[in-house]
Amino acid sequence: MFKASDVKELREKTGAGMMDCKKALEACDGDQDKAVDWLREKGIAKAAKKESRIAAEGITETNVNGNEAIIFEVNCETDFVTKNEKFVELVKELKEALMSSKCMNIEEANEVKLSDGKTIAERIVEETATIGEKISFRRFKRITKSDDETFGVYSHMGGKITAIVVVNGASEDVARDVAMQAAAMNPIAVNRDSVQEDVVEHEKEMIKAEMKNDEKNKNKPEDILDKMAVGKLGKFFKENCLVEQAFIKDSSLTVEKYVKENGGEVVSMTRFAVGEGIEKKQENFAEEVMSQINAA
Repeated sequence: MFKASDVKELREKTGAGMMDCKKALEACDGDQDKAVDWLREKGIAKAAKKESRIAAEGITETNVNGNEAIIFEVNCETDFVTKNEKFVELVKELKEALMSSKCMNIEEANEVKLSDGKTIAERIVEETATIGEKISFRRFKRITKSDDETFGVYSHMGGKITAIVVVNGASEDVARDVAMQAAAMNPIAVNRDSVQEDVVEHEKEMIKAEMKNDEKNKNKPEDILDKMAVGKLGKFFKENCLVEQAFIKDSSLTVEKYVKENGGEVVSMTRFAVGEGIEKKQENFAEEVMSQINAA
């Protein structure tokens, strides 16, 4: 039929993934030329060429149904594409399919089948080829709550930033206020206990390094500096823990106090911002135009 070297050759020709090349050769009885056409017809070869591009624009979206909520991010290369009819329709279709599925993470979400029988992963490849930009289904999370709890959802800048919080014992309006806080102030955790240990240690080391540069701390022993650093961590927690932040609608209150005064407490928080953590490519527009002219 065909060998591993044939798969390697097809991959080098098209840039498609190993498994896609294997499928193409299986479908075409090992014929390289037919396999190239097969990959092109399915949009896989075209999409593979865009794989190295950076997709840091896009949208975050949510869906709430009873005691379940989902949040996900779909990326593209330029902000213009987020208004593209096909991109908008894709996000809408994902929103419905993901909510009705039982998937819990991005790996499972990629295997969810859409109305035409294709998986989300297959549709993303297809849309990359059709739209002409790299499209990426980047992340997904399902959040559940109890009957006593309430979801708060807030989306900012047309879906550039979205937050979902769960509060216990408070109204939907209060929960939405907390979600707005999370979207606007970008806390890294709900409270001190939920801040990752390595993040706390890193911050502590940064504080110690700053103190050591201060002449008055020059001769202080390490254990004293450790205690001083722990004391200074309080400011870090107040700025970065949701419940300790000053409430954006009334700075005389912390978020925790605001929610407590309304009969509740914050249970959880999820916040997605489009492209966060992706190193965006810096483009020189003039150079880009010239490169296109020279390539013509």
